[in-house]
Formats: sequence, C-alpha cells, structure tokens
Amino acid sequence: MLDTSGFKKGVCLVYKGDPMIILDQSVSTPTARGGNTIFKVKLKNLHTGQVLNESIRSGEKFEEVDMERHPASYLYNDGTHWYFMDDTTFEQFEFDAEGLGGSQDYLVDGIQGLQALLIDGHVASVELPMTVIMTAVETEPTIKGATAQAQLKPATTETGLVVQVPPYLSAGEKIKIDTRDGHFVERVKE
Repeated sequence: MLDTSGFKKGVCLVYKGDPMIILDQSVSTPTARGGNTIFKVKLKNLHTGQVLNESIRSGEKFEEVDMERHPASYLYNDGTHWYFMDDTTFEQFEFDAEGLGGSQDYLVDGIQGLQALLIDGHVASVELPMTVIMTAVETEPTIKGATAQAQLKPATTETGLVVQVPPYLSAGEKIKIDTRDGHFVERVKE
C-alpha cells in the first residue's frame, strides 16, 4: 500500500479503480487547527489518457499498480506524435503531447535512460531519466561586472524548453537539466 507521503512525480497507483501516474503534485497545509494536509495531484489515467486534478487528504492509502519497466529508445517526432521503441521487445509505440504530459520538452536525439512503463503488456507511459543533456541554442549575452549578486538568464534549448542558466553560458554550449523540475544542473564539457 502506498501512503500520500510517498507521492512524487512518476509514481503509479490505483485511484478510483483505474491505474494512474502522478504527473505533478504539491502540498497544501490549511491554516485551521486540526486541518489535514492536502495533496494536490495531477494524475493521468494510464488506460484512457485522461488527466485529472485531485485534492487528496494526508494519510489516505492507495494500492500500487503492478507494472513492468523496460528500457526504451526515443526515435523521432513528427510535430504531433513522439515515437519510441521498447528495447526489450523491439516494438514501436507513440504518444501525443498530452500523453507525454510535458516530457516532450526533454526528448532529444541520443537521450539515454528512458523507461517504458507497461501495464498488462501494453505501454502506458514513458519515464524520463533524472537528467538530460541538451544544447542551449539561444541565450542573452551578459554584461560582466553589472551586479555583485549571482543572477540567472533564460536559455532556449533545441526543443524550445526555456531554462534559467548562469550568466557565463553562451549559445551552443551543452547543459545538463533536471527533468523533475527543469532546472539547470551544470555545464557539460565535451
């Protein structure tokens, strides 16, 4: 059994009789005394693809989904669908932007560490690795010595994802990005 304290992005559970994956979650603590903590979760139904926004009280228990994880490869996209291959069975499968739930911003050629989540032998979702390496294709130049405090500037990657990066980065450099929240981790030396 899974408790609400185990909620995080990517966790699969049975909710209202259907297998769901948590796409996003936040915690809200009411100000009234005795009020339970509320977990606001964005769930995706793994059978229908429907996305739900739910508020769940702290302490509720849920059954975990019985599933398999297979290594997967990202193949390509045609602008509306993203195509993958299960590296164990060599079967190809696809998802649209809604089915990926924002993960498409991190899908670049050569990405390593993808996992296909299978329920009852069918691919229900794709799980990203913890970090991905992308190229900053566009960023603002920085004026050296303009401030005494560390500041960040926006950089656009090859997929269109905008990440806040340190001022020393320039366009064309490779950067490591955390896929859980989209923050800059480090510059990658080639």
